[in-house]
Amino acid sequence: MDDGGVTLQAEMLAMGRAAREGAAALRLASADQRTAAISAMADAVRADAAAILAANATDLEQACAAGTLTHMLDRLMLDEVRLEGVAKALETVAAIPDPVGRETERWTRPNGLDIARVRTPIGVIGIIYESRPNVTADAAALCVRAGNAAILRGGSECLASNLAIHAAVAKGLKAAGLPEACVQAVRTADRAAVGMILGGLDGAIDLIIPRGGKSLVARVQQEARAPVLGHLEGLNHVFLHASADPEKAVAVALNAKMRRVSVCGAAETLLVDQAAAERLLPAVARALGDAGCELRGDAAARAIVPMAEASDEDWRTEYLAPVMSVAVVEGVDGAARHIATYGSAHTDAIVAEDAAAAERFVDLVDSAIVLVNASTQFADGGEFGFGAEIGIATDRLHARGPVGAEQLTTFKYVVRGTGQTRP
Repeated sequence: MDDGGVTLQAEMLAMGRAAREGAAALRLASADQRTAAISAMADAVRADAAAILAANATDLEQACAAGTLTHMLDRLMLDEVRLEGVAKALETVAAIPDPVGRETERWTRPNGLDIARVRTPIGVIGIIYESRPNVTADAAALCVRAGNAAILRGGSECLASNLAIHAAVAKGLKAAGLPEACVQAVRTADRAAVGMILGGLDGAIDLIIPRGGKSLVARVQQEARAPVLGHLEGLNHVFLHASADPEKAVAVALNAKMRRVSVCGAAETLLVDQAAAERLLPAVARALGDAGCELRGDAAARAIVPMAEASDEDWRTEYLAPVMSVAVVEGVDGAARHIATYGSAHTDAIVAEDAAAAERFVDLVDSAIVLVNASTQFADGGEFGFGAEIGIATDRLHARGPVGAEQLTTFKYVVRGTGQTRP
């Protein structure tokens, strides 16, 4: 390893040690102190708006020069409205109930032992993410709310934006009397830093959360030496049941795909019940086409509406672009089979007036989020009332769905006795 690598390794290990100290401080901090820190972060984001937007302009200029696709630029871009949204999200997290120390259950055994299950911080969380600078603020706030220290490694494409937002986060921590080491940001684009985080920084990291594309998540899951909270791609479906109200079908499908095509909650595949495809598909296809969405369908869909032919790869693709695959399926069971074969267990929706059909869809589709008569774009922690989210967990252990502050805690058992001994 050359001198630069040695220096980076030393810096990262020092970051890990500082994070452990930050985690200890947060564990002992009161809920009010953590609230004050998050509120002060929001104030600092507003006060530093000019610097943050200037940094973001630098990132955008470099991304454009590198030929970044338009929909990816949208993920990166901040303006005054979006930055105010970042500040408001911080305030929302500050206002949610603090999960640390909350008893989730309590009981007394016949021998008189009083047992309580209590929420407690996880410790130090390493978060590796791409493209979205708002994640810097969201992750910082949610980790502090849950009493965790954080080491943030954002994508190189938004490094300047992330560091500018992190500077505001550090000001908020300092204003509340907490160590700035409670939330640290990796200040280099060197990918070696990612490998060091995955290595656990000599045991400093308790949990790793990847938020990004399929290749990033796959690398993290393969190389991580610490537990991983998985977030696979959002290969999401909207199924139009034969009982669907036509106007509702158009509204939900159009919003699910086209509100923002670059978010993980965007729908990528439209499934239409064979029993009503000729009635439902033309209007939905027309609305999507008018909005600029390219459709790629199977033979049955193309027989009803002219569109490009879908390949097997289309069913497996998270486009994050104005492209949508279309398949005609046989009822709820056919839709569920398609989702089980091609989906990512992220978010899937049914549009149906038949309550029994909707409930069967809910039972059959094993995704982190299943919606009935609502857009997949509601797959968002803020929309769930969590204030913000670090991602949508698609694993089945520890947390699933939007990961907010409560999902960033674990628990311990507190057992109180009066001198009992075990025979």
